[in-house]
Amino acid sequence: MAKKPATMKGTPDDPWVLKTPPLTSEFTMHRDVKDGKDVLVCTVGKTVLLYDARCLDDLHKMLKKHGDWMELGSADEQKDAKDGTVEAWGRSSSNPIGGWYGLKKGLRGRFGMYVPPLMEALGLAEVEHNLRGNRMRAI
Repeated sequence: MAKKPATMKGTPDDPWVLKTPPLTSEFTMHRDVKDGKDVLVCTVGKTVLLYDARCLDDLHKMLKKHGDWMELGSADEQKDAKDGTVEAWGRSSSNPIGGWYGLKKGLRGRFGMYVPPLMEALGLAEVEHNLRGNRMRAI
């Protein structure tokens, strides 16, 4: 399991450097405040995605309650998420915020790709690192 290096604080000046679950691409994440809301800023190349930072606690609680592995099921916003996946939960009207944790219209998807590696680095979850079909579970 990946550990958050002590030198990375998850700030704009010192973001977490992470890899996607298949370990094929690198991206960064940091916490910030946008429009008075605590957010996770995910930078993938030149693309910047924003997620409501509450997702970390909410997803951890849901996974604890689920009690087993859950498929990540990452998908772009424009595509339907597979039922029963982390991606589907991250946009479901039945999650704690009642909808999308992604905050940038058009870029609200890929929750199942970018949030799980941060949760793993923070010691909140275990994530598989296969080429496809990865899953996660709470620690």
